[in-house]
Amino acid sequence: MEYILVSACLLGLSCRYDGKKKADERVKKLLEREDIALIPMCPEQLGGMTTPREPSERTAGGVRNREGEDVTSCYRRGAEEALKLARLYHCSRAVLKERSPSCGCGQIYDGSFTKTLTEGDGVTAELLKRSGIQVLGESRAEEI
Repeated sequence: MEYILVSACLLGLSCRYDGKKKADERVKKLLEREDIALIPMCPEQLGGMTTPREPSERTAGGVRNREGEDVTSCYRRGAEEALKLARLYHCSRAVLKERSPSCGCGQIYDGSFTKTLTEGDGVTAELLKRSGIQVLGESRAEEI
């Protein structure tokens, strides 16, 4: 059995910044497989943030919410806790929410809160990658 870390919002848990559900059918379909087990987590909640919460975006200096508050420490703490879960379950792969300041892989919002995308990874995706874990966005879930 392979254990795969997954953003809990992609399974339909209401942990997004706005408290709404954002289930992804491609990810939910993985639940039907008998050869894998999904380990759901939300790095923002693991880092101590509430739901709902102000939207945040990565900047050159860290992560700031829409009000300008520096929330980098919460994102770093959440990333460390996600890595602990990945190690506990010996996860070699993760399916994470695209464009998120925590989970985004390859593209994230640029910090201007104008829905402008830029190249980069979220705080958790970056840490997982550095730790040797393959990170896929939900659009690539079918590759599992």
